[in-house]
Amino acid sequence: MTIKMKKMGLKSFILTASAVCVLFLALIFARDYKCGIVALCMSAGLLILFALFEISRIRFIEDINDYLSKVLQGDYSFDITDNFEGELSILKNNIYKVVVMLKSTNEELKKEKLNLAQSMADITHQLKTPLTSITVMTDLMENEQMQEKRAELLDIIKTQTDKMNWLTVTLLKLSRLDADAISFNFSAVSISDILDSSLKTFQSTLDLRNITVRKNITDFEFNGDSAWTAEAVKNIIKNCIEHTGIGGELILGSHITNIYNELVISDNGSGIDSEDLPHIFERFYHGKNASADSVGIGLNLAKEILSKQRAEITCESEIGKGSTFRIKFYKAII
Repeated sequence: MTIKMKKMGLKSFILTASAVCVLFLALIFARDYKCGIVALCMSAGLLILFALFEISRIRFIEDINDYLSKVLQGDYSFDITDNFEGELSILKNNIYKVVVMLKSTNEELKKEKLNLAQSMADITHQLKTPLTSITVMTDLMENEQMQEKRAELLDIIKTQTDKMNWLTVTLLKLSRLDADAISFNFSAVSISDILDSSLKTFQSTLDLRNITVRKNITDFEFNGDSAWTAEAVKNIIKNCIEHTGIGGELILGSHITNIYNELVISDNGSGIDSEDLPHIFERFYHGKNASADSVGIGLNLAKEILSKQRAEITCESEIGKGSTFRIKFYKAII
């Protein structure tokens, strides 16, 4: 409708301009016939050039309008190879840039929607198992008369409740990290302090499973958030303990280079299958040698926390020989 109105406006302008030209030409012809001929040729030429320019401009706008209509229908193809210098060409390029950005945003939104749906399905599955166990144990307790058996069932319920609590808290932390809703308090952090606070959390588990902790740490400082770094290290240590049998070893070491400071956390447990190794930091990934209690979010949380602090984590593992996690805290951003 707008293009049609522009064409009508062009016709009206040409008719008006032609009428004015005819009036002035009549006056010029009345004074000098030769001058009138020259003025007539110039006027006709200018009118033709203006008409051609306007027609080209309107067609250009029509093309852009058709393209925007296609974009609304999901067709993002756009030919910018026929560009020429000028304001309209700049407009065309800017429209193309906006459309490319919108296309990218639309694809990201679709991807996030799929990821959200998958995450919700995974969360539901992970919560369903302990909930089912609690429901079954509760029903058994109602009909159980022996005090020892009731205490055993109650202990199972407590374990499953603790698992649900850890799962819920961890998922909330992940969602906050995904939404960039966490402000990290960067300061000089001692790696020895991080390890000491992290190991205290698992001291009773280490004692019960008779796991020996061997430390060969050269203390270093890095710029990071103490609490969140400890959270990442705890999840790595937890993974190592889950894969280490009774009487196993947990080895903690460090390396200092000119480029980065490195924390090394190793175990001599069951190891990780080579097929699983590239995926262990993926959310909800459950490897072949994963423990029954594993839900596949601890290592993902650790990676997310460390990435937010511009640190890098990698893993090396071999079946039957254990796993080694390396965390590099870079001294400068290259």
